[in-house]
Amino acid sequence: MVTRKTNPETARRTTRDTRGRAAALNALYAQSGGVTAVINASAAAVIETARRHPSRIDRLYAGRNGIVGVLEEDLIDTGRESAAAIAALRHTPGGAFGSCRYKLGDPERDRARYERLLAVFRAHRIGYFFYNGGNDSADTCLKVAQLGGALDWPLRVIHVPKTIDNDLPLTDCCPGYGSVARYVAVSTREASLDVRSMASTSTRVFVLEVMGRHAGWIAAAAALAGDRRLPLPLVILLPEVPFDAARFLAAVRERVAQHGYCTVVASEGVQTADGRFLADSGATDAFGHAQLGGVAPLLAATVKRELGVKVHWATADYLQRSARHLAAGVDLAHSLAVGKAAVELALQGHSAVMPTIVRVRQRPYAWRIGTAALRDVANVERKLPPEYIDPGGFGISARGRAYLAPLITGEVRTPTVDGLPQYAQLKLVAVRRRLPGFKA
Repeated sequence: MVTRKTNPETARRTTRDTRGRAAALNALYAQSGGVTAVINASAAAVIETARRHPSRIDRLYAGRNGIVGVLEEDLIDTGRESAAAIAALRHTPGGAFGSCRYKLGDPERDRARYERLLAVFRAHRIGYFFYNGGNDSADTCLKVAQLGGALDWPLRVIHVPKTIDNDLPLTDCCPGYGSVARYVAVSTREASLDVRSMASTSTRVFVLEVMGRHAGWIAAAAALAGDRRLPLPLVILLPEVPFDAARFLAAVRERVAQHGYCTVVASEGVQTADGRFLADSGATDAFGHAQLGGVAPLLAATVKRELGVKVHWATADYLQRSARHLAAGVDLAHSLAVGKAAVELALQGHSAVMPTIVRVRQRPYAWRIGTAALRDVANVERKLPPEYIDPGGFGISARGRAYLAPLITGEVRTPTVDGLPQYAQLKLVAVRRRLPGFKA
Protein backbone atom coordinates (compact mmCIF):
# COMPACT_ATOMS: atom_id res chain seq x y z
CA MET A 1 0.00 0.00 0.00
CA VAL A 2 1.36 3.44 -0.96
CA THR A 3 1.35 5.93 1.90
CA ARG A 4 1.29 9.69 1.47
CA LYS A 5 3.08 12.49 3.25
CA THR A 6 0.80 15.17 4.61
CA ASN A 7 2.64 18.15 3.14
CA PRO A 8 3.35 17.84 -0.62
CA GLU A 9 5.75 20.78 -0.64
CA THR A 10 7.98 19.81 2.27
CA ALA A 11 7.75 16.04 2.22
CA ARG A 12 10.63 13.97 0.88
CA ARG A 13 9.88 12.83 -2.65
CA THR A 14 9.43 9.20 -1.58
CA THR A 15 6.65 6.80 -0.78
CA ARG A 16 6.83 3.30 0.68
CA ASP A 17 6.88 0.19 -1.44
CA THR A 18 5.02 -3.00 -0.56
CA ARG A 19 7.80 -4.02 1.84
CA GLY A 20 7.85 -0.69 3.61
CA ARG A 21 11.10 0.51 2.05
CA ALA A 22 11.59 4.10 0.95
CA ALA A 23 11.12 4.38 -2.82
CA ALA A 24 11.66 7.39 -5.06
CA LEU A 25 8.54 8.62 -6.80
CA ASN A 26 8.02 8.20 -10.53
CA ALA A 27 7.59 10.90 -13.18
CA LEU A 28 5.14 11.23 -16.06
CA TYR A 29 5.64 13.08 -19.34
CA ALA A 30 3.00 13.75 -22.00
CA GLN A 31 2.63 15.74 -25.21
CA SER A 32 -0.33 17.93 -26.09
CA GLY A 33 -1.82 19.69 -29.09
CA GLY A 34 -0.29 20.17 -32.51
CA VAL A 35 3.27 18.90 -32.58
CA THR A 36 6.39 20.69 -33.83
CA ALA A 37 9.58 19.77 -35.62
CA VAL A 38 11.43 19.82 -32.30
CA ILE A 39 8.96 18.78 -29.58
CA ASN A 40 10.67 15.39 -29.33
CA ALA A 41 13.90 17.17 -28.44
CA SER A 42 12.17 18.42 -25.29
CA ALA A 43 11.02 14.86 -24.62
CA ALA A 44 14.60 13.62 -24.99
CA ALA A 45 15.86 16.27 -22.58
CA VAL A 46 13.19 15.45 -19.98
CA ILE A 47 13.98 11.73 -20.14
CA GLU A 48 17.76 12.11 -20.15
CA THR A 49 17.72 14.59 -17.27
CA ALA A 50 15.44 12.36 -15.21
CA ARG A 51 17.77 9.41 -15.81
CA ARG A 52 20.60 11.37 -14.25
CA HIS A 53 18.68 11.47 -10.93
CA PRO A 54 17.76 7.82 -10.20
CA SER A 55 17.72 8.35 -6.47
CA ARG A 56 15.01 10.98 -6.79
CA ILE A 57 13.07 9.83 -9.88
CA ASP A 58 12.58 6.09 -10.02
CA ARG A 59 10.87 5.61 -13.40
CA LEU A 60 9.67 7.99 -16.07
CA TYR A 61 6.49 7.07 -17.88
CA ALA A 62 4.90 8.75 -20.90
CA GLY A 63 1.20 9.15 -21.56
CA ARG A 64 0.25 7.54 -24.87
CA ASN A 65 -1.56 10.23 -26.87
CA GLY A 66 -1.13 12.88 -24.21
CA ILE A 67 -3.51 13.42 -21.33
CA VAL A 68 -5.93 10.94 -22.92
CA GLY A 69 -3.44 8.17 -22.26
CA VAL A 70 -3.04 9.31 -18.67
CA LEU A 71 -6.81 9.24 -18.10
CA GLU A 72 -7.09 5.80 -19.67
CA GLU A 73 -4.01 4.57 -17.79
CA ASP A 74 -2.32 3.89 -21.12
CA LEU A 75 1.24 4.60 -20.07
CA ILE A 76 4.58 3.90 -21.75
CA ASP A 77 7.71 2.85 -19.85
CA THR A 78 10.48 5.06 -21.25
CA GLY A 79 12.96 3.05 -19.20
CA ARG A 80 12.64 0.30 -21.82
CA GLU A 81 14.10 2.61 -24.46
CA SER A 82 17.84 2.66 -25.14
CA ALA A 83 19.93 5.77 -24.67
CA ALA A 84 20.54 5.84 -28.42
CA ALA A 85 16.81 5.75 -29.18
CA ILE A 86 16.11 8.59 -26.78
CA ALA A 87 19.00 10.62 -28.24
CA ALA A 88 17.53 10.09 -31.72
CA LEU A 89 14.40 11.97 -30.62
CA ARG A 90 16.46 15.14 -31.07
CA HIS A 91 16.11 14.87 -34.84
CA THR A 92 12.71 13.14 -35.04
CA PRO A 93 9.59 15.17 -35.98
CA GLY A 94 6.05 14.48 -34.83
CA GLY A 95 5.11 13.42 -31.31
CA ALA A 96 7.01 10.25 -30.42
CA PHE A 97 4.54 9.25 -27.68
CA GLY A 98 1.42 10.54 -29.38
CA SER A 99 -0.35 13.83 -28.77
CA CYS A 100 -3.99 14.88 -28.48
CA ARG A 101 -6.41 17.76 -28.61
CA TYR A 102 -8.27 17.26 -25.36
CA LYS A 103 -9.21 19.98 -22.91
CA LEU A 104 -10.03 19.28 -19.28
CA GLY A 105 -12.97 21.29 -18.03
CA ASP A 106 -13.43 23.13 -14.77
CA PRO A 107 -12.50 20.86 -11.84
CA GLU A 108 -15.87 21.41 -10.19
CA ARG A 109 -17.86 20.36 -13.27
CA ASP A 110 -15.40 17.78 -14.58
CA ARG A 111 -14.36 16.34 -11.23
CA ALA A 112 -14.53 12.70 -12.34
CA ARG A 113 -11.67 13.19 -14.80
CA TYR A 114 -9.51 15.02 -12.29
CA GLU A 115 -10.11 12.34 -9.69
CA ARG A 116 -9.21 9.75 -12.32
CA LEU A 117 -5.94 11.57 -13.01
CA LEU A 118 -5.09 11.56 -9.33
CA ALA A 119 -6.01 7.87 -9.08
CA VAL A 120 -3.56 7.13 -11.91
CA PHE A 121 -0.87 9.22 -10.22
CA ARG A 122 -1.37 7.36 -6.96
CA ALA A 123 -1.53 3.92 -8.55
CA HIS A 124 1.79 4.49 -10.31
CA ARG A 125 3.45 6.62 -7.61
CA ILE A 126 3.67 9.66 -9.91
CA GLY A 127 5.19 12.59 -8.07
CA TYR A 128 6.30 14.65 -11.09
CA PHE A 129 4.16 15.58 -14.08
CA PHE A 130 5.67 17.24 -17.17
CA TYR A 131 3.13 18.36 -19.78
CA ASN A 132 4.59 19.54 -23.09
CA GLY A 133 2.23 21.86 -24.94
CA GLY A 134 0.82 25.32 -25.55
CA ASN A 135 -1.84 27.55 -23.99
CA ASP A 136 -4.42 24.89 -23.22
CA SER A 137 -1.89 22.50 -21.70
CA ALA A 138 -0.64 25.32 -19.46
CA ASP A 139 -4.21 25.62 -18.18
CA THR A 140 -4.38 21.85 -17.65
CA CYS A 141 -1.09 21.91 -15.73
CA LEU A 142 -2.31 24.65 -13.44
CA LYS A 143 -5.55 22.80 -12.66
CA VAL A 144 -3.76 19.50 -12.02
CA ALA A 145 -1.26 21.22 -9.72
CA GLN A 146 -4.06 22.84 -7.76
CA LEU A 147 -5.93 19.55 -7.48
CA GLY A 148 -2.86 17.69 -6.24
CA GLY A 149 -2.43 20.25 -3.49
CA ALA A 150 -6.11 20.18 -2.55
CA LEU A 151 -6.16 16.39 -2.30
CA ASP A 152 -2.83 16.20 -0.47
CA TRP A 153 -0.83 14.22 -3.02
CA PRO A 154 2.90 15.14 -3.33
CA LEU A 155 2.77 16.21 -6.98
CA ARG A 156 4.99 18.71 -8.76
CA VAL A 157 3.65 19.89 -12.11
CA ILE A 158 5.80 21.63 -14.72
CA HIS A 159 4.59 22.93 -18.05
CA VAL A 160 7.13 22.33 -20.85
CA PRO A 161 6.39 25.03 -23.45
CA LYS A 162 5.98 24.36 -27.15
CA THR A 163 3.85 25.88 -29.86
CA ILE A 164 4.49 26.90 -33.43
CA ASP A 165 2.07 29.80 -32.87
CA ASN A 166 4.57 31.60 -30.59
CA ASP A 167 1.66 32.93 -28.55
CA LEU A 168 2.60 31.94 -24.98
CA PRO A 169 3.20 34.97 -22.75
CA LEU A 170 6.22 35.74 -20.55
CA THR A 171 8.71 34.01 -22.83
CA ASP A 172 10.76 35.67 -25.56
CA CYS A 173 9.71 32.92 -27.96
CA CYS A 174 8.17 29.45 -27.88
CA PRO A 175 10.11 26.28 -28.69
CA GLY A 176 8.80 25.09 -32.05
CA TYR A 177 8.29 28.56 -33.48
CA GLY A 178 11.78 29.15 -34.84
CA SER A 179 11.62 26.05 -37.03
CA VAL A 180 8.19 26.78 -38.49
CA ALA A 181 9.27 30.38 -39.05
CA ARG A 182 12.30 29.16 -40.97
CA TYR A 183 10.18 26.80 -43.04
CA VAL A 184 7.78 29.60 -43.99
CA ALA A 185 10.59 32.06 -44.78
CA VAL A 186 12.47 29.54 -46.95
CA SER A 187 9.32 28.32 -48.70
CA THR A 188 8.20 31.88 -49.42
CA ARG A 189 11.58 32.75 -50.91
CA GLU A 190 11.74 29.63 -53.06
CA ALA A 191 8.14 29.88 -54.27
CA SER A 192 8.61 33.56 -55.09
CA LEU A 193 11.59 32.79 -57.31
CA ASP A 194 9.54 30.10 -59.05
CA VAL A 195 6.68 32.52 -59.75
CA ARG A 196 9.08 35.25 -60.87
CA SER A 197 10.56 32.92 -63.50
CA MET A 198 7.15 32.21 -65.08
CA ALA A 199 5.24 35.43 -64.49
CA SER A 200 5.50 36.83 -68.02
CA THR A 201 3.40 34.04 -69.52
CA SER A 202 1.86 32.19 -66.58
CA THR A 203 1.16 32.67 -62.86
CA ARG A 204 1.39 36.24 -61.61
CA VAL A 205 0.21 35.78 -58.01
CA PHE A 206 0.93 32.97 -55.57
CA VAL A 207 -1.01 32.68 -52.30
CA LEU A 208 0.39 30.66 -49.39
CA GLU A 209 -1.81 29.95 -46.37
CA VAL A 210 -0.04 29.34 -43.05
CA MET A 211 -1.25 28.52 -39.56
CA GLY A 212 -2.12 31.11 -36.92
CA ARG A 213 -5.64 31.51 -35.60
CA HIS A 214 -5.41 34.74 -33.64
CA ALA A 215 -1.71 35.61 -33.70
CA GLY A 216 0.25 36.36 -36.85
CA TRP A 217 3.72 35.23 -35.78
CA ILE A 218 3.97 32.49 -38.43
CA ALA A 219 2.81 34.67 -41.32
CA ALA A 220 5.12 37.45 -40.12
CA ALA A 221 8.11 35.15 -40.59
CA ALA A 222 7.48 35.19 -44.34
CA ALA A 223 8.81 38.74 -44.38
CA LEU A 224 12.29 37.33 -43.76
CA ALA A 225 12.15 35.76 -47.24
CA GLY A 226 13.02 39.10 -48.76
CA ASP A 227 15.89 41.37 -47.80
CA ARG A 228 18.22 44.01 -49.27
CA ARG A 229 20.08 41.35 -51.24
CA LEU A 230 16.88 39.82 -52.58
CA PRO A 231 13.89 42.18 -52.43
CA LEU A 232 10.62 40.35 -53.03
CA PRO A 233 7.11 41.74 -53.71
CA LEU A 234 5.27 40.32 -50.71
CA VAL A 235 1.84 40.95 -49.20
CA ILE A 236 1.47 39.49 -45.72
CA LEU A 237 -1.96 39.20 -44.13
CA LEU A 238 -2.04 39.08 -40.33
CA PRO A 239 -4.95 38.45 -37.92
CA GLU A 240 -3.89 41.59 -36.03
CA VAL A 241 -4.62 43.77 -39.09
CA PRO A 242 -8.31 43.84 -40.14
CA PHE A 243 -8.73 42.59 -43.70
CA ASP A 244 -9.92 45.18 -46.19
CA ALA A 245 -10.54 43.69 -49.64
CA ALA A 246 -10.03 46.97 -51.50
CA ARG A 247 -6.71 47.71 -49.79
CA PHE A 248 -5.55 44.14 -50.31
CA LEU A 249 -6.33 44.16 -54.02
CA ALA A 250 -4.65 47.54 -54.44
CA ALA A 251 -1.48 46.22 -52.77
CA VAL A 252 -1.40 43.14 -55.01
CA ARG A 253 -2.10 45.20 -58.14
CA GLU A 254 0.72 47.62 -57.27
CA ARG A 255 3.28 44.85 -56.78
CA VAL A 256 2.31 43.03 -59.96
CA ALA A 257 2.55 46.28 -61.92
CA GLN A 258 5.99 47.06 -60.48
CA HIS A 259 7.59 43.60 -60.34
CA GLY A 260 5.49 41.49 -62.66
CA TYR A 261 4.36 39.16 -59.89
CA CYS A 262 3.41 39.03 -56.20
CA THR A 263 3.49 36.49 -53.36
CA VAL A 264 0.74 36.64 -50.73
CA VAL A 265 1.25 34.91 -47.38
CA ALA A 266 -1.95 34.75 -45.35
CA SER A 267 -2.56 33.57 -41.82
CA GLU A 268 -5.50 31.18 -41.56
CA GLY A 269 -6.92 33.57 -38.95
CA VAL A 270 -7.25 36.62 -41.22
CA GLN A 271 -10.41 38.44 -40.20
CA THR A 272 -12.46 41.48 -41.03
CA ALA A 273 -12.85 44.58 -38.88
CA ASP A 274 -15.93 43.08 -37.21
CA GLY A 275 -13.95 40.02 -36.09
CA ARG A 276 -15.29 37.58 -38.67
CA PHE A 277 -12.80 34.98 -39.89
CA LEU A 278 -12.57 34.89 -43.67
CA ALA A 279 -12.26 31.10 -43.57
CA ASP A 280 -14.50 30.13 -40.65
CA SER A 281 -16.04 26.76 -41.50
CA GLY A 282 -18.51 26.98 -38.63
CA ALA A 283 -16.98 23.93 -36.92
CA THR A 284 -14.82 23.85 -33.79
CA ASP A 285 -11.93 21.64 -32.71
CA ALA A 286 -11.61 19.66 -29.47
CA PHE A 287 -10.47 22.77 -27.61
CA GLY A 288 -13.53 24.74 -28.71
CA HIS A 289 -11.57 26.89 -31.18
CA ALA A 290 -13.01 27.81 -34.57
CA GLN A 291 -11.96 25.31 -37.23
CA LEU A 292 -10.23 27.34 -39.91
CA GLY A 293 -8.80 26.61 -43.33
CA GLY A 294 -9.51 27.70 -46.88
CA VAL A 295 -8.41 31.33 -46.82
CA ALA A 296 -5.88 30.72 -49.64
CA PRO A 297 -8.40 29.56 -52.28
CA LEU A 298 -10.77 32.33 -51.21
CA LEU A 299 -8.09 35.00 -51.70
CA ALA A 300 -6.89 33.40 -54.93
CA ALA A 301 -10.41 33.45 -56.37
CA THR A 302 -10.81 37.09 -55.36
CA VAL A 303 -7.55 38.13 -57.02
CA LYS A 304 -8.33 36.21 -60.21
CA ARG A 305 -11.83 37.65 -60.42
CA GLU A 306 -10.91 41.27 -59.64
CA LEU A 307 -7.46 41.58 -61.24
CA GLY A 308 -7.79 39.09 -64.07
CA VAL A 309 -4.41 37.41 -63.55
CA LYS A 310 -3.47 33.77 -63.19
CA VAL A 311 -3.20 32.71 -59.55
CA HIS A 312 -1.93 29.62 -57.79
CA TRP A 313 -2.40 28.83 -54.11
CA ALA A 314 -1.14 26.33 -51.53
CA THR A 315 -1.49 25.58 -47.85
CA ALA A 316 1.56 24.74 -45.74
CA ASP A 317 -0.65 22.75 -43.36
CA TYR A 318 1.19 19.92 -41.54
CA LEU A 319 4.30 20.42 -43.67
CA GLN A 320 5.19 23.62 -41.83
CA ARG A 321 5.21 22.05 -38.37
CA SER A 322 6.83 18.71 -39.30
CA ALA A 323 9.73 19.96 -41.44
CA ARG A 324 12.61 18.70 -39.30
CA HIS A 325 14.94 18.99 -42.33
CA LEU A 326 14.59 22.80 -42.05
CA ALA A 327 14.65 23.06 -38.25
CA ALA A 328 16.48 26.03 -36.80
CA GLY A 329 19.46 25.28 -34.58
CA VAL A 330 18.41 27.96 -32.13
CA ASP A 331 14.97 26.40 -31.87
CA LEU A 332 16.46 22.97 -31.19
CA ALA A 333 18.62 24.45 -28.44
CA HIS A 334 15.57 26.14 -26.89
CA SER A 335 13.59 22.90 -26.95
CA LEU A 336 16.37 20.91 -25.29
CA ALA A 337 16.89 23.61 -22.68
CA VAL A 338 13.26 23.83 -21.53
CA GLY A 339 13.04 20.04 -21.23
CA LYS A 340 16.14 19.90 -19.07
CA ALA A 341 15.02 22.90 -17.02
CA ALA A 342 11.58 21.36 -16.39
CA VAL A 343 13.09 18.39 -14.55
CA GLU A 344 15.55 20.56 -12.65
CA LEU A 345 12.79 22.92 -11.54
CA ALA A 346 10.72 20.01 -10.26
CA LEU A 347 13.67 18.57 -8.35
CA GLN A 348 14.28 22.00 -6.81
CA GLY A 349 10.76 21.95 -5.39
CA HIS A 350 8.94 24.11 -7.94
CA SER A 351 5.44 23.37 -9.17
CA ALA A 352 2.86 25.11 -11.37
CA VAL A 353 5.60 26.88 -13.30
CA MET A 354 6.95 26.99 -16.86
CA PRO A 355 10.56 27.41 -17.98
CA THR A 356 10.87 30.39 -20.34
CA ILE A 357 13.32 31.78 -22.89
CA VAL A 358 14.84 35.11 -21.88
CA ARG A 359 16.61 37.17 -24.57
CA VAL A 360 19.80 38.56 -23.05
CA ARG A 361 21.36 40.21 -26.10
CA GLN A 362 20.20 41.01 -29.62
CA ARG A 363 23.54 41.03 -31.48
CA PRO A 364 25.02 38.54 -31.22
CA TYR A 365 21.88 36.76 -30.08
CA ALA A 366 22.13 35.36 -26.55
CA TRP A 367 19.53 33.85 -24.24
CA ARG A 368 19.01 32.07 -20.95
CA ILE A 369 16.31 30.09 -19.16
CA GLY A 370 13.85 31.87 -16.87
CA THR A 371 10.69 30.84 -15.03
CA ALA A 372 7.05 31.95 -15.13
CA ALA A 373 4.15 31.05 -12.84
CA LEU A 374 1.38 29.17 -14.64
CA ARG A 375 -1.26 31.42 -13.11
CA ASP A 376 0.24 34.17 -15.30
CA VAL A 377 0.50 31.97 -18.40
CA ALA A 378 -2.68 29.89 -18.60
CA ASN A 379 -5.31 31.22 -21.01
CA VAL A 380 -3.23 34.24 -22.00
CA GLU A 381 -2.55 34.65 -25.73
CA ARG A 382 0.32 36.86 -26.92
CA LYS A 383 -0.32 38.49 -30.27
CA LEU A 384 2.07 40.20 -32.64
CA PRO A 385 2.83 43.63 -31.10
CA PRO A 386 1.73 46.66 -33.16
CA GLU A 387 5.31 47.92 -33.22
CA TYR A 388 6.38 44.77 -35.08
CA ILE A 389 3.95 45.48 -37.94
CA ASP A 390 4.81 47.71 -40.87
CA PRO A 391 2.71 50.92 -40.95
CA GLY A 392 1.19 49.81 -44.27
CA GLY A 393 -0.17 46.68 -42.58
CA PHE A 394 1.19 44.19 -45.15
CA GLY A 395 4.58 43.41 -43.66
CA ILE A 396 6.74 43.73 -40.57
CA SER A 397 8.73 46.67 -39.25
CA ALA A 398 12.50 46.85 -38.71
CA ARG A 399 11.88 46.11 -35.05
CA GLY A 400 9.85 43.05 -35.95
CA ARG A 401 12.59 41.82 -38.28
CA ALA A 402 15.19 42.31 -35.55
CA TYR A 403 13.11 40.14 -33.21
CA LEU A 404 12.46 37.39 -35.77
CA ALA A 405 15.82 37.11 -37.51
CA PRO A 406 17.85 35.28 -34.81
CA LEU A 407 15.12 32.69 -34.22
CA ILE A 408 15.54 30.98 -37.62
CA THR A 409 19.32 30.67 -37.46
CA GLY A 410 21.57 27.69 -36.89
CA GLU A 411 22.04 24.54 -38.94
CA VAL A 412 21.13 21.11 -37.56
CA ARG A 413 21.98 17.75 -39.06
CA THR A 414 19.55 14.91 -39.65
CA PRO A 415 21.10 11.46 -40.19
CA THR A 416 20.19 10.01 -43.59
CA VAL A 417 20.37 6.65 -45.33
CA ASP A 418 19.99 6.47 -49.12
CA GLY A 419 18.98 10.11 -49.11
CA LEU A 420 16.15 9.75 -46.60
CA PRO A 421 16.18 10.93 -42.97
CA GLN A 422 16.36 8.29 -40.27
CA TYR A 423 14.21 8.85 -37.19
CA ALA A 424 13.88 7.31 -33.75
CA GLN A 425 12.15 3.94 -33.58
CA LEU A 426 10.80 3.45 -30.07
CA LYS A 427 9.54 0.25 -28.48
CA LEU A 428 6.69 2.04 -26.66
CA VAL A 429 6.31 -0.74 -24.09
CA ALA A 430 3.06 -0.39 -22.13
CA VAL A 431 3.00 -0.19 -18.34
CA ARG A 432 0.75 -2.74 -16.64
CA ARG A 433 -2.62 -1.26 -15.75
CA ARG A 434 -3.68 -1.27 -12.09
CA LEU A 435 -7.08 0.44 -12.22
CA PRO A 436 -10.51 -0.29 -13.70
CA GLY A 437 -11.07 0.88 -17.27
CA PHE A 438 -11.93 4.52 -17.99
CA LYS A 439 -12.98 6.25 -21.21
CA ALA A 440 -11.55 9.75 -21.61
